[in-house]
Amino acid sequence: MRKVLRGLLVTAGAVLVPAFVVGALPWLSGDDPAQTVLRARSAEQELDPAVLASIRHDVGIPDDPVTGVLGWLAGAVRGDFGRSWVSGVPVADSISRAAGISVTLALVAALTALVCALLVLAPSLWRAAQGAGGVGRGALATGAVLAAVPEFLLATGLLVLIAVHWGLAPTSGWSGPANMPLPALALGLPAAGALSRVLASAIDGALAEPWVRVWRANGVRRRVVLRAVVRRAVAVAFPQLVLLFVGLLGSGIVVEAVFAIPGLGATALHAVLAQDLPLVQGCVIVLALLGLAFGGLGVLAHRWMLGPALRSTGIPQSTSDSTGSARWALVAAGVLAIAVLAGLLRDPSAISLTDRLQAPASAHPFGTDSLGRDLLARFGHGALLSIGGSLVVSAVALVLGLASGMTRTRAGVADVLNAVPPVLAGVVVAAVAGPGMLSAVIAVCSVAWIPLAVHARTLTAEVRASGFVRTAIATGASRTHVITRHLLPSVFTPVLRHALIRLPHNALALAGLGYLGLAAPHDSPEWGAILAQSIDYAETAPWSVLFPTAGLTLLGLTAALAPHAPGGSRPN
Repeated sequence: MRKVLRGLLVTAGAVLVPAFVVGALPWLSGDDPAQTVLRARSAEQELDPAVLASIRHDVGIPDDPVTGVLGWLAGAVRGDFGRSWVSGVPVADSISRAAGISVTLALVAALTALVCALLVLAPSLWRAAQGAGGVGRGALATGAVLAAVPEFLLATGLLVLIAVHWGLAPTSGWSGPANMPLPALALGLPAAGALSRVLASAIDGALAEPWVRVWRANGVRRRVVLRAVVRRAVAVAFPQLVLLFVGLLGSGIVVEAVFAIPGLGATALHAVLAQDLPLVQGCVIVLALLGLAFGGLGVLAHRWMLGPALRSTGIPQSTSDSTGSARWALVAAGVLAIAVLAGLLRDPSAISLTDRLQAPASAHPFGTDSLGRDLLARFGHGALLSIGGSLVVSAVALVLGLASGMTRTRAGVADVLNAVPPVLAGVVVAAVAGPGMLSAVIAVCSVAWIPLAVHARTLTAEVRASGFVRTAIATGASRTHVITRHLLPSVFTPVLRHALIRLPHNALALAGLGYLGLAAPHDSPEWGAILAQSIDYAETAPWSVLFPTAGLTLLGLTAALAPHAPGGSRPN
């Protein structure tokens, strides 16, 4: 009964909290929703008080958020999500079409990410099955590079090269399977980088477990060992894959915009900007319920895949060789540091229209942008914002993820919030605190901790099933003792590695908010802002997007190849 009540409370919270937050947006921002709706309908029409009063009456804009949300929820319970304030179309019809598109795209992108992650790790797996160590630095570096590629840059590159120049795919819209490959690649390849790092950590842990040595000593065939190790690793990473799928439902806003795909994320964003509250509420509720449903399925699937035969006796030390990886991490960090220091010695705001879009040369080693500003200077000064903001987000996400993951074993708030795009969180925070870098950091922190929480929750479930934890509980150890002496030492390092590999991802999330004017100003040297300003010149001046992308890649390589403490071992 207690579990049923908890489940009902989580489900009710998944509906009520987003509905009230979204319903209060006009009052939080101080904007008149009637004016916003009028601008969305016709930007040229005068803001006449009679016209605004007519809009309020016609669309039913409430006098206060509580009355409006309760009225909307009363209709939603009956299956009536109301009508769009802007278009007048029933919200249920718009959401059903958008959700079908987004679910299909997210599923294909998630499968693409899984296949690519396994391909990245395949050579290391084949060698490791014969005892040749753990996941190699080549696989880690490849995953880091994939994770650092900006989605909107990859989407634009695929669109220009494959769709426009080669004519091998449609350039926009969503009319059938032909529209699917390019957006799925743009979403799936960066996700494959993060997923490969999670799998790599799980594979290293599995290879260090005693049963692998026993199987090898008894002459078990390589293929059998390999299959068992992969199954063991996928059991750990499966909830991450489910989480990835749900996150892709709402986080593909930029990719949907590049390819003009009318998906759920793009629909929600356009509705938020127009303050079309019924449509926003419907989108967010659907995203939240999908997050809760798929999060629960992920937990159940993990327990089924774990099974009695796969129950771990702890998370042993990793078998990977970190010496070579540490050397390459220092190289990547050194190159990045030299470029940043060189840029800090230059003026990032000096404009020279006679030097617009100059190629790299001795005077401007990174070239110039569309206003003739030195890109090396902007790269160096932007690193303080991009790397600094990402470090703050990762640190906060690590603490919140560990605290939540080690104390929760069921699908809940994390799985619900995972489906909410950082862009929508940024709009809400900006409405309360105003746009700015601090607001963007808060918005990204509000969702960045979720993958870490689910990873920690997955590892915690395995450690709790181990013999030494069961013994400690049976002998009367307190919950605090079990968490601090057994769970935390076993879970901390794999989750820390996951937090580090997401540094470029967090930087890109901040960049996405900056692109919409919700973070750093548009003329800021922040790397995401540079990419947003330079994307239109990618063909004629590729260096304008090359160096910020290289900076994100070097950041990802440094995080992925940096040496870490062993992944925890069984306490004595």
